Parts: sequence; structure tokens; C-alpha cells
Amino acid sequence: MDIQFYGAARMVTGSNFLLTTKNYKILIDCGMFQGNKEKERMNFEPFSYEVGDIDYLILTHAHIDHSGRIPKLVKDGFRGKILCTKATYDLCSIMLLDSAKIQEADVEWENKKRLRAGKPPLEPLYTMRDAEISLNYFSSYYYDQRIRLNEEITIRFKDAGHILGSSIVEIWVREDGETTKIVFSGDLGMPGRPIIRQHEYIFDADYLILESTYGDKNHEPFKDSSEKLIDIINRTVLRGGTVIIPSFAVGRTQEIIYELNKYYDRNPALEEYVKIPIYVDSPLAVNATEVFQRNSSSFNDEAKEMILSGDNLFQFENLRYVKTTEESMALNKASYPKVIISSSGMATAGRVRHHLKHNLWDPRNSLVFVGYQAEGTLGRILLDGAKRVKLLGEEIDVQLEIYDLEGFSGHADQRTLLNWIGKFRYKPKKIFLVHGEEEPARVLSGLIEEKYNIETIIPNYGDKINITKEKVEIRRGMSIDPVMLKQDIENEIEEAYKKIEALKSKSSQEEAENISKNYDELKNKIIELKNSLMDLNILLSK
Repeated sequence: MDIQFYGAARMVTGSNFLLTTKNYKILIDCGMFQGNKEKERMNFEPFSYEVGDIDYLILTHAHIDHSGRIPKLVKDGFRGKILCTKATYDLCSIMLLDSAKIQEADVEWENKKRLRAGKPPLEPLYTMRDAEISLNYFSSYYYDQRIRLNEEITIRFKDAGHILGSSIVEIWVREDGETTKIVFSGDLGMPGRPIIRQHEYIFDADYLILESTYGDKNHEPFKDSSEKLIDIINRTVLRGGTVIIPSFAVGRTQEIIYELNKYYDRNPALEEYVKIPIYVDSPLAVNATEVFQRNSSSFNDEAKEMILSGDNLFQFENLRYVKTTEESMALNKASYPKVIISSSGMATAGRVRHHLKHNLWDPRNSLVFVGYQAEGTLGRILLDGAKRVKLLGEEIDVQLEIYDLEGFSGHADQRTLLNWIGKFRYKPKKIFLVHGEEEPARVLSGLIEEKYNIETIIPNYGDKINITKEKVEIRRGMSIDPVMLKQDIENEIEEAYKKIEALKSKSSQEEAENISKNYDELKNKIIELKNSLMDLNILLSK
């Protein structure tokens, strides 16, 4: 059998793995690439396999970096079966439609500019109709059910403790009289999280595909981050400011609401004046919260006890859910202290960008990050200390206070990942580290090999792992995706061109002509090199 890595390879986005047996082809996740423009452009590239040949898609959870290209997959010819947990299906039924709405809106906005420039219009990655059609291919299951796909393959979902419905996937493949067990960790959660249960442990596997998002870090306890958030809110309010929390609409937002509920509603000593307005400004988060309420059977014991005591986990006196655009806009005209929880979690899209535009410049305000910020995103740029950013066509000074509360992260940290591996009674022969940038994956790889003496491999995009009874062979793909490589080279050419044009403007006519001649020769050679590199990368990926 073969495993190929077509996403989340040396990056934390675009999860997409292809498992090929003698008779079947199975995808694990089909996520959207998120981050900078180069990564997002990868979503529009053709899939690296024949979509119509895929028999099954197994979905670990609903987050868009794991599910976001499913409508495109169906649009391009997938007619197989999509398997996931019930809660994952419930979340996908709102998240994929929301994603499609964003695709359509972004293209509509871009096409207005293209029309004025005399350029042909673009099409969205997929439409609302495409998303609706894709939902017809889903089949939902419960944790611990053994699901026999066919005579060769059986799977089982185990609780990953990351978000509602998130799964570790166990896959048993029987070929030539031998059974091989492959485990995909999906995104593993941290222990001690609110609302949902802790991740389960797996006790045996031949091969493990493991996330490594925080392979080089340990989080502070969730309780500490929760207490810090309350302190930040209270200190910001005392100076008359607003707290902006970019938050993932599914999972993180509900956890924050839950913690604020405990502080404001279950704290009898709290003075009324402290209960400032808390606004959840994300239609998706509002809908996702309703999905959480319909899946309370997946909650942990503390959350269930609160429900049995008559508490609505996602409602309290000073909490407001914002649904309309007009209500959202009004928040930025209001001068009173408040908390705005809004998506997207990395500030790449959505209403939070408008709130940032109106609040970044004011030193009375606070910005609180409560989740991972991928390279190239506005969240990462702000977290890295940018003093000025361009936002919605305007240059904005960054004057507010910025905090990063990693204890809220839904991803397992280094300590948790190592402990999870340690619970295996029969250790994997090899571990493949995915869903992590290069440095965290490299650090975690070294620790696994040192602590457990298990060979650990960090795949490149397009790598193919061939597994036989005798050995495991790796055919290397590319260290960088061809779309990103092409864009990087084109950006360099464009930058060089601008510099040469500026040099020409300061030169005599004869010098300018010589510069142009030499540049044209150089540019032709660069274009030849670019295409040669592209051809080489494509060959390596096969």
C-alpha cells in the first residue's frame, strides 16, 4: 500500500492524505490551504490524483483546514462515500455552506475590480449549491463503532478531544493475508479542556501519522490562561477600552463563552458593574453554538453537571449574540467598554478585520489571541510585533496591547504529544509527522527518536510512502509546493523589474538601453530556469 501527503506537510494547513491499497483509494481529510496568498492559491490547483478514482473520504473533524475542499472534490467528480462522526457532519453542514458563501463574496468583490480593469471574471472555488450537493455524500457514525468499508478495510473513530466530533482514525488494511494497522491522529486536543471530553489513547499501530503543530512548545495550563483573560478584560475596561478576541467560530468561541459564563453567572460576589457587554459577532459561531447544544452527549462530566443543574452553558446575562451586519457595524460606533469575540481566528477574513481596523490604533484597547496563528496571516503579523498594518485598504497604526494566551490552544503541546505516544503498548514501526511547520516537527522528531527509539519521518508535499511486508520505501515529493515556488520566483522577478525600472529612470538614454537589453536576457534565463524547476518538482511528486 501507499500513503501520499498532499497537504499539511511541513505546514499547518490543507490536510489531505491519500491511502492506496491494491483495490481501493481512500482520502483522509480534504482541507483548505489557509495563510498567505501563495498558500491560498493552492486551493485552486487541480487535485494531485484522479478524483473520480477515490472510493472513500474519511474526515477527522470539521475545521476548514481539514474539510474545506470537500465541495471542490465533489464538484470535480468524487462520487464515493464521506465518513465522519455525527457531530462532525452537523458542523460541516453549516461550515461548508459558510465557506462557500465566503468564496462567492470574495469573487464577487474581485470581479468588480476586474471588470473595471477590463479583465475576465473569475469563478469561486465552489458555490453554495456545490456545498449543499457535497453534504449528500456524508455518512455519520459514533465513536468506537467498527465500520467495515469492504472485505479489506475496517475503520474506527476515537475521540481526539480537539473540537466537538473530532476523531483519531484507526484503519486496518488486510492484503496478501497480512493486516496492517495505520493510525491518523487528526488534531489532538489538550487534556483538561472545557465542554468536550479528553482525547482517547491508542494502544497499538504499525504506522502512525501524527500532528506536530506545537512539537516545540508546552502550553501554560488552561486555568491560568482563563484567569489571565478575565484579568485582561477587567484592566482594559477600567481604562475605558475594548477587548477584541479573534476566535475560531467552532470550538474556541464556545470554550470562551463557557468560561465567561462560569465567571459572570456563577460568581455570587461579583458586582453588577463588572458585567460589561460580551458580544459574539460571528453568524457561524452562533450557528455552531446551536450545534453544540444538540450534541451535549459528547460533553465532559463538568459540562453535563452544569446542564443538569439548569444552567444554559452558552447564555448569561451580559452575553449578546450579533447576527446582522448592521449590529456588527454599530459595535464600532459605540464608545463604551466591551468585549468582541469574532471570527476568523487568524484574522484572515470575516467581521473581526473590521473590528481590528477600528480598534488597533487605540492604546486603551486590547487584542487577545487564543489559538494558533499560521505564517503569513494577519494574526501572525500582529503577534510578531508589526507596528503598522494595511487592513481593508487602509494603513493602521498598532497601538493597543496584544496578548497570546496559548493555554486556550486546542492543539496538544509537546508534553501531551509525547505522553500520548508513550501510552502505546505496541509502538509504531514508524511515525510520520504532519500538520506542523518545519521547526516544531523537527524538534518533536528528535525527542520521539531519543525517548522511544522510533524512526520518525517529516514528509514533504507529494511524498509517497510505499509499505510492504519487507520494507518501507519513501519516494520524495517536493520540499516546496510548485504553486508556491512559481509564485515566489515570479515575485522576485517583479521586484527585480521594479528596481531596474527605477535605475533606468536615473540613467542616460544609452545606459538605460543597455540596462534593458541586459535585463531582458537575464529575465529570459530566469523564465527558463523557473519552468525547468517546475518540471523537476512535478516529476519528483509522481
